[in-house]
Amino acid sequence: MSILHDLATTIEARKSADPESSWTAKLLAKGPEKCAEKFGEEAVEAIIEAVKDNKVGLTTEAADVLYHLLVMLASRDVALDDVLAELERRQGTSGIAEKAGRPKG
Repeated sequence: MSILHDLATTIEARKSADPESSWTAKLLAKGPEKCAEKFGEEAVEAIIEAVKDNKVGLTTEAADVLYHLLVMLASRDVALDDVLAELERRQGTSGIAEKAGRPKG
């Protein structure tokens, strides 16, 4: 099992934890909108570190982005395996072709 699967499993388990005992449970208790907001904040912080060309900062912020992405997915009951399956489906397809093939709307 990958570290991302391990983390997703832990996040899923925290859904039923006391929000006072777990940061993950606290985020999830605030609802999907707060989880999405926090993901966005972390993404911006990663962008800032990338622009500053700060490898260490980008590495730590990227870890935060991955964690908060998994929390956001869990808040909407989207499984990591579903996201990975979508990536696998796209494998070997150019990004331009994949985007052009998406349904409009």
